Amino acid sequence: MTSVVKVIKSVGPKLVPFLKTVAVYFVIFIPKDKPSVLSTILKCLPIVSLMLFVLLHGMNLKDEYKYSRRILTGLIFCCIGDALLIWNNYFDLGMLAFIIGHVEYVRAFGFRPLNLKLGLFLYSLGITVLLYLLPNLHGVFTIGVPIYIFVITTMLWRAIARVQFFEDLWTWSKLGTCAGSILFALSDLILAIDRFKYNIDYVQVLVMSTYYAAQVGIAVSVVDATSSEQLAKHKKT
Repeated sequence: MTSVVKVIKSVGPKLVPFLKTVAVYFVIFIPKDKPSVLSTILKCLPIVSLMLFVLLHGMNLKDEYKYSRRILTGLIFCCIGDALLIWNNYFDLGMLAFIIGHVEYVRAFGFRPLNLKLGLFLYSLGITVLLYLLPNLHGVFTIGVPIYIFVITTMLWRAIARVQFFEDLWTWSKLGTCAGSILFALSDLILAIDRFKYNIDYVQVLVMSTYYAAQVGIAVSVVDATSSEQLAKHKKT
């Protein structure tokens, strides 16, 4: 695993724009019921800064950088989703953009190791959440929400499965995606309950704080992703 000191020196300065834009978002804090171009820009800026973070860690067409490219693509679609969700009339399109973003994350994480038991457990939780929300779903959401839950559950499964707790395979790539995926699922759960079940106090703070923490966890995973993939290939050979 890359040393903590090395990671901090490498990651810290490049995350300053993200930290600053998150601070600006919460300081200005335009309520979600007052959508505007400004609120859209403020919401998207932290994700844009994470895109730049990924780009600064290397990006080309070589196979060893495919992880970073997929994480970047996921961030791009999530950013589009962020912009669309500001406007209530485009909530369904925003959800579609996030679905594509999660698919890109799944492609980055891969399916090795598989860990079927973990997958079955997480899908059972996803079904439980769906059954809880189902009576309040109408129109396009009766199809969109089940698809979204399936996709984000798959993303959560693949992210957690990458961390093999009883083997010497702890890397920032795997730990970052594991923590990030859990926070992403938590953020979306809070958002779904607030939209489809009942109003939650301070929902915007809860959703956005967990969401930004989730995305930075996933973005930081590119720091040693290349070396991790090369190590995995070396072990196979």
